[in-house]
Amino acid sequence: MTPMTKIFRRLILTCMLFQLLIVWPTQVFAESEEAIFAGGCFWCLEHDLEELDGVVSAESGYSGGDLTNPTYENHIGHQEVVKVSFDPKVISYKDLLQQYWVNIDPFDDKGQFCDRGDSYKPVIFTSNQEQKSDAKESKEKISMALNTPLEQIKVDIIDSKAFWIAEKYHQDFAVKNPLKYKFYRTSCGRDNRLKKVWGEYK
Repeated sequence: MTPMTKIFRRLILTCMLFQLLIVWPTQVFAESEEAIFAGGCFWCLEHDLEELDGVVSAESGYSGGDLTNPTYENHIGHQEVVKVSFDPKVISYKDLLQQYWVNIDPFDDKGQFCDRGDSYKPVIFTSNQEQKSDAKESKEKISMALNTPLEQIKVDIIDSKAFWIAEKYHQDFAVKNPLKYKFYRTSCGRDNRLKKVWGEYK
């Protein structure tokens, strides 16, 4: 084998390995789907959802409004939301919806727990007709499970709008700041209210 042939074979092998490194993560990403939920403080909802099997990532951010480049200090018109990337082979969108419901107060559209105002109201943002249909079906099931008229389930189901990722210090807040997070969650009364609403259902 001539030196030139050896070099050529090595070059081909290097190119093949490089393609594998690029294609593999792309395939993983392509197989995942996304869901966007608003349910009060995004620190809490992010932490509740990212621990589920099949969830690839959960990011805190803002959505629902028209303001471009919203910030924590100014996100008028937007809700605090969590964008969930998930593997549908492990957890379905319907199962994800189920987990969303039991981590919010479905009777409160004026905020969630101690956080009040439009920024904290619960919303399911749907990105296609299938998600919208699944979300509406899940809302009806929750109404029946809680023995509550559908109109008293105060969670909007609307088409997705642009997602704006929140500032870096908001991401994985519960993991990075466990003491502050635990104090906030407890003092806000989130778990006590969830237990009262969903105790028997969960």
